[in-house]
Amino acid sequence: MSAAGLADWLERLESLHPAEIELGLERVAEVAARLDCLHMPCPVITVAGTNGKGSTVSALECLARASGLAVGSYTSPHILRYNERVRLDGEAVSDELLIDAFVRVEAARQAVSLTYFEFGTLAALVIFKDLAPDLVILEVGLGGRLDAVNIVDPDVAVITSISVDHEAWLGSDREVIALEKAGILRPGVPAVIAEEAPPRSLLARVAELECPLRSYDPALASRFANLPLRADNLAAAWSAADLLGFAPDPDSARERLETLVVPGRLQTLEVDGRRLVVDVSHNPAAVENLVKWLDTNIPGPCYALFAVLSDKDIHAIIRSCRERFSGWFLTELPGVGRAMPAAKVARVLEEYRCASVQLCSDPAAALATALAETSSTDTLVVFGSFYTVGGVLSSLGDERSKA
Repeated sequence: MSAAGLADWLERLESLHPAEIELGLERVAEVAARLDCLHMPCPVITVAGTNGKGSTVSALECLARASGLAVGSYTSPHILRYNERVRLDGEAVSDELLIDAFVRVEAARQAVSLTYFEFGTLAALVIFKDLAPDLVILEVGLGGRLDAVNIVDPDVAVITSISVDHEAWLGSDREVIALEKAGILRPGVPAVIAEEAPPRSLLARVAELECPLRSYDPALASRFANLPLRADNLAAAWSAADLLGFAPDPDSARERLETLVVPGRLQTLEVDGRRLVVDVSHNPAAVENLVKWLDTNIPGPCYALFAVLSDKDIHAIIRSCRERFSGWFLTELPGVGRAMPAAKVARVLEEYRCASVQLCSDPAAALATALAETSSTDTLVVFGSFYTVGGVLSSLGDERSKA
């Protein structure tokens, strides 16, 4: 398939493995060893957690680049283009780089079956091994202990806030989930914990492995308050940078982070004279944070443009935000098999007596309807999944979505 385009490769990757997710490191580590990409030629920071991973990676990337370092970053999922998952110095890599890496992974895997995520993770590692940046930052996709990213030993491990999500894979208890996240820790390797009150199981594992610990520091977090990204994640990014020697003083770091825009994370746009807030929050804890941010920064009426995947706790999500929105525009997510039907979401909203609910066929139609039926003093808030945000941003076009 060496002559195939990126879209062809991605379609093939989706069909390579019977399951979308298969946790475990044996298969992916075997192929990584053949590719000689298990060990990076530079320091590595691994970031795990339930919420805030992507923004923490972006903050680390910002601080490293400000210090003159060349940075490779791997995150997931993407919002508009697959290339967003693999960045070099803040820019998505080219189709050509990805295709070359896919060709090499395909040749190396032989009879080994890889999931879409595992294949992409190996491709990212191949790219970073070849280009040898000064720093590599890897976001864990799901959990930690058995996630494909965990084949790489970090020089610093960062764990952001932990809450209940992906229960079918990680369990429904924070203490149990924390042990999965703690799988990225290594004996004696520094750990940064972003959460103010982390689960006891996580702290016990840090102590057991004798990891030098940077725990949540309220004074440090306060230095990063009132920015578009959460202060605890920014403080964790600064601590990890400090451990590797590229952190400026906190005040200088704040100045650099003030202008950081992470697509889909409390991102504010103007569309047809209307304020739009897009946020990929998709579990109860993340939605609670979104509501807190809206309460602080958006005093006027807000309307929700919402869709969610079927494995999410829809009742907990709606309970956490039902009082904040004056109306709801629910959208289907065409082509997303895991999407919760808009009619089912509407029934939950009815159960909680939420007013003004409209159902739309797709994100673009939902945006058009919302723009037509709200006023210029209202704010539209797009959230519920990466697919919801991606669908709306895609309908706006690349340039406007980056504003």
